[in-house]
Amino acid sequence: MFNPTRDQVRQFFVDTWRKHRAGEVLAPIEAMALDWILEHPEYHADLERGDALAADYSVEAGRTNPFLHLSMHLAIAEQLSIDQPPGVRAAYQALVQRSDAHQAAHEVMECLGQVVWEAQRLGRPLDTEAYIDLIRRRAGR
Repeated sequence: MFNPTRDQVRQFFVDTWRKHRAGEVLAPIEAMALDWILEHPEYHADLERGDALAADYSVEAGRTNPFLHLSMHLAIAEQLSIDQPPGVRAAYQALVQRSDAHQAAHEVMECLGQVVWEAQRLGRPLDTEAYIDLIRRRAGR
């Protein structure tokens, strides 16, 4: 299983953006990442910064970490593409029915963040049933 470092993840997004701007051919995973980069123009300057790989995006500084945000979008897009965990695609589609695809992805991101935090806090595997349930509850609001 591939487990990239923080710097590798950041470099992936910086390189994807650079390749797009240069008109270079993107790998399929880069094309998927580019879709989310284009949805977030507020991160473009970060992706072009010379110090982006070392920049600190602390909550205390009031900045969203663009690399974490884009990584979560990419993880969710991959989940949806293969419906893993099972039911995530249908739960996401229910969210899309009441908002739009990007907003629905952000709502799924909130759910993913919550279950990842809980798994880390409790030292347990990610509870996929709780994850799907959180998404469904958001869709039912």
